[in-house]
Formats: sequence, C-alpha cells, structure tokens
Amino acid sequence: MTGRSHRSRVSKRQAWTLEHLLHEHAIALGFTLATSTSASYDSTLASYIEFCRLHNIALTPTPDTFSLYVVWMSSYIRPASVDSYLSGLCNKLEDEFPDVCTVRCSRLLQRTLAGCKHRFNHPVRRKEPLSRNDLHTAFLRYHGSSDHDNILFLAQLYFGFETLQQLGELVWPDAAKLQSYNRVPMRHTVQLGNNSISYTLPLSKTDKFATALALAGVPPQLIQAAGRWSSDEFEKYIQIHPFILQALIHDSTS
Repeated sequence: MTGRSHRSRVSKRQAWTLEHLLHEHAIALGFTLATSTSASYDSTLASYIEFCRLHNIALTPTPDTFSLYVVWMSSYIRPASVDSYLSGLCNKLEDEFPDVCTVRCSRLLQRTLAGCKHRFNHPVRRKEPLSRNDLHTAFLRYHGSSDHDNILFLAQLYFGFETLQQLGELVWPDAAKLQSYNRVPMRHTVQLGNNSISYTLPLSKTDKFATALALAGVPPQLIQAAGRWSSDEFEKYIQIHPFILQALIHDSTS
C-alpha cells in the first residue's frame, strides 16, 4: 500500500512594507505596560531626577547612586515601595543606560535596601476582606433607595464580590490617561438568563474576594476557576486562619 503524503496547509502571507512593520512594532511596544503602570513609572523617574538635581549627582545609574536614592526615598515612603520604584527606574532608564538592570542587582544596593527595610520597618496592616455579612449590611441600607448612585453602588458591590473583580474593573477613571476599554466590560457583551447574568471582561487581575469564598466552603478548584487563576496563586489571596488554608490545600490534593 502506498502511503499518501499530507502537505501542511499554510496560509499565504503577504510581505509588509518597512513603514508598516515599524508602525505595527511601535503599537506593540505601546501595549507593553498598562497606562496606569506607565504613569506610575513616569512619577518614579521624576523622583529620581529630582533626587539627582537636589544633590548635584549625575543621572547615570550606579550602585552608589541608587543606594543613596534608596536611603533618601526610604525616609519619605516605605522601603517596600522604594523596591518597586527601582523596577520602574529600570524600565525607564534601560534604553539610555543598558547596564541599569545590573546596577539594580548589585550587592551594595541589595544590602542598602535590606537595611532600610529593617530600619523603617512597619507592622503589616490590611483591611478586612469583604464578607457576605458586609454585603447584607449594605443591602439593608440602600436597597430601598431611589437614588441612582446608591443603586449603582449596590450593583457594583455585588458584581465585584461574586466575580472577584477589582474596583478598577467596575468604574471609569476620572483621569483621561487611565481610561481604557481593555479593563471594563462592554454593555453589548451582557447576556441575561433566567437566573443569571454574564458579561465579558477583556483583562482581569482578580481581587481578594477569594477569602469570602473560602470561608463559605467553596472548593479550591471552584475558587481557582472563578478567579481565572491558571495556577495555585489564588492561595495567596486567601487571608484566613492557616488551619483553614491548610484544609483547603489538602482538599485540593485529595
């Protein structure tokens, strides 16, 4: 029997002009960072430039310069935030100073940052996660209201809770540069069922409502699915007693 060869079907692709390639490349680079992240990095760069100007230090990043910047900034904001600032600086300065990432990993800078974290250490403070009791309290207060804002608040509260969405995915920012249709559900995607409602959220970073689901006895695999996590990262969002978390992990492996 003679075997018949199968040729892979490849769609015919057309060549682009160099101008079109550069145009598409520029657009792709523009999507590297979210608008809010880019704005935060711009603020970080401004603080570094201000530091160098005030202290008459060259902008060229060196372990010494970055270390002094960390000490200076740690007296105004938490060192953990300064650590994040350094990532923003690397993003903004790398084109002009290719070695900035090496500077970021230098031993002197790491030791300085660790020292500032110990010196300016603060106890961890976090807000209590929302529970269904909190939702019920809000419902009792606003469900009879005829005010549009109150009704809208209740709708956002319940939708955000049940779908594990962040506040930024439920509101439209006042700042024009932070407004993006990539983070809010569009009206035309809403589908109404007899006992349900669904809509499409283009991009998402799930919030900490996972705690309430865990306390309600929802199985870990369902929490993972509801939060659209692709791994066990959802366990980091569960702020409950370690024994409860251990029980959830054990249940997921049994």
